[in-house]
Amino acid sequence: MADEKRASKTLSAAKLNSALVPGKYHDGGNLGLYLRVEPNGSKFWVQRITIKGKLTKSGKQGRAEMGLGSYPLITLADARAKATMQKHMAMEGGDPLEAKRKARDAMTFAQAVEQYLTAKLAEFRNDKHKKQWRATVDTYAADVLGPMQLPTIEVRHILRVLQPIWTEKTETASRLRGRIEAILSWATVAGHRAGDNPARWKGNLAELLPKPGKVAEAGNHPALALSDLPRWWRELEGRDGIAARALQFAVMTCARSGEVRGMTWGEVEFVGDTPATTAIIATTGAVWTIPAGRMKAGREHRIPLTVEAVALLKAIPRMNGTDLVFFAPQGGMLSDMSISAVMRRMQGTEVKAGRAGYLDARSKRAAVPHGLRSTFRDWCAEQGVDRDMAEMALAHTVGSEVERAYRRSDMLERRRALMATWGKVVQGEALAANVVQMWGTAG
Repeated sequence: MADEKRASKTLSAAKLNSALVPGKYHDGGNLGLYLRVEPNGSKFWVQRITIKGKLTKSGKQGRAEMGLGSYPLITLADARAKATMQKHMAMEGGDPLEAKRKARDAMTFAQAVEQYLTAKLAEFRNDKHKKQWRATVDTYAADVLGPMQLPTIEVRHILRVLQPIWTEKTETASRLRGRIEAILSWATVAGHRAGDNPARWKGNLAELLPKPGKVAEAGNHPALALSDLPRWWRELEGRDGIAARALQFAVMTCARSGEVRGMTWGEVEFVGDTPATTAIIATTGAVWTIPAGRMKAGREHRIPLTVEAVALLKAIPRMNGTDLVFFAPQGGMLSDMSISAVMRRMQGTEVKAGRAGYLDARSKRAAVPHGLRSTFRDWCAEQGVDRDMAEMALAHTVGSEVERAYRRSDMLERRRALMATWGKVVQGEALAANVVQMWGTAG
């Protein structure tokens, strides 16, 4: 490597982006900040800093050289900020090298979750509660907080987790906040972090988020107006990504987000999926069977798949090593927030174009994924669909315990025609009134 290239003035963005010969380029000033350029063109930030108490082999005050990251991932401004912080730490008698080592070795949030659950497992009432507790944290917090080291977690990170679901899934979000607070509280007592708990509500998040009780008063999840459904569907069809396809499939099947995201190929029966054309609509014999363990009501639920739903599934590529249908790009289950983000982006596009967007007809709030089930239910009510059949399509509990004990049928074949008709409505295709009568008649 060539000798150091000491500049008479500080570095600039223009110089950093120019073709620099290998060597070290000083940023000027007294921070000891340099840009190191390797023979292969790679650029790295380093800082030479004197640390009190660190001695060389000869007994002189020691100078350390610390890496600050690569350029342009770490910008010039970032490098200066890091160098300034470490310079101040050293001047006050601290050891930036030791602090860096501790940060590197600090426990992550994901590790804290495992240790917390190991320590507190006996307190959970039953296996279902244990699974729900863990599933909530994994579903909503793992992507943001999981890889983060405990000392680095701040209020802004907690808000990144909670804000996307605070108004849409208030009860879930409130429980999640309490669980994150418990994990971080355990970590503090166990000596893995220090300071205030960023997930604390009173005098902390309470100043930044609306009270759960006030949000809950707003009513149900904002639903998409039936009049907006075909236009919304056409825009969704034009969007790329596995999350957009999962949202489409959720609309076709009226399933919950978690049921779709956890769907596996082993749950789908394609036998007899060739369209059987009647005088009115075309249906298939394909069925998606969701096991009881993945259902909110704890009972197995069968969903008849339409021609369009089967076509969507067969167009989805399969990932090696997983049986998940709607897998995340990095592997594993797709997050709930990724599906919500599709609708937020669609709404954002509308607002940017100067339109009101896709709003709930009553609350005037932007529609959310779970509200699409309400859109289906509103349509059923307007068309006079048999109440029990509509509720079964949504996997709701129908009738008393005695009635359920005597009912043997889940109306699968009648629901097959219902979902085929719904699929046409979603696409904006007008249907004859006698179609409604076919699946609206009690039987």
